[in-house]
Amino acid sequence: MKNFQPVYLGLLENGALEKRVKLAFEHLENCDLCARICHVNRREGIQGAACRTGEKALLHSFAPHHGEEAPLRGWRGSGTIFFSWCNLSCTYCQNWEISHKGVGHEVEPEELAEMMLNLQKRGCHNINFVSPSHVVAQILAAVLIAARKGLRLPLVYNTGGYDSMEALTLLDGVVDIYMPDMKYGDSQVAREYSRVHNYWEINQVAIREMHRQVGDLVVDEKGVAKQGLLVRHLVLPNNLANSEKVIAFLAEDISKNTYLNLMAQYHPAYKAYKSPILNQRITEKEYQDAIMLTKEHGLRRAIYRKLF
Repeated sequence: MKNFQPVYLGLLENGALEKRVKLAFEHLENCDLCARICHVNRREGIQGAACRTGEKALLHSFAPHHGEEAPLRGWRGSGTIFFSWCNLSCTYCQNWEISHKGVGHEVEPEELAEMMLNLQKRGCHNINFVSPSHVVAQILAAVLIAARKGLRLPLVYNTGGYDSMEALTLLDGVVDIYMPDMKYGDSQVAREYSRVHNYWEINQVAIREMHRQVGDLVVDEKGVAKQGLLVRHLVLPNNLANSEKVIAFLAEDISKNTYLNLMAQYHPAYKAYKSPILNQRITEKEYQDAIMLTKEHGLRRAIYRKLF
């Protein structure tokens, strides 16, 4: 892994990355850059846009993050860039001030590029785009600028998993590490608690495409991720997430070597207190049952949290 180079450098050298930026902004004029496919011209405004984001990305914050999965944080942190708003609307969102209230400010691609270079200078192992699905065009524009100025870190696409094939096609050969959520194994539940249609069907297609592009997670000799797929699944109370369907899909349709973070940190947040099902933490048994499912289905790289 000593000669590793992020994949976007190949597109930079042959001019394809610049073409991707132009094409992405054309998509923005009849937007299909997330799975909501609202067809709004976001270059002219935000009216009708589910993401409430126009031509410019809204930024909440950027900083080295030491709380991500071990292959991402390493010992110097993951260089996170948190975008405001989100293309999901989860009732129990733990970052609701950012995702639901849109706390943040507009930034130009040049500013985003400088943030990436700043994080690289501070020693971060990667650039980690958090909630990026609705700002794919803006990210591509910033990556082009940053790469021309010397950015050489892997790019992490840290998404809720509700991504369109149009966006993923634009990201092919740009993103090194995909880190999607698989929130639900049931679209009706997703509709009720995240306000999106066909989440399970769209999520499966997206995960397949992500894995096709980058494969299983690859780490270097020090355990730091360089390329591949890393999936997150949050266990919800009363098996609301239908964990078995998610785990079976990963093991049988993607790869038994899929790196899965089986998350246990659910707690009632935002509007979860209004739901009798969500207004409680998961039990030890619920989490242990989910762990057992990963073993029964043969997932070899699932990681767990000892929270009980």
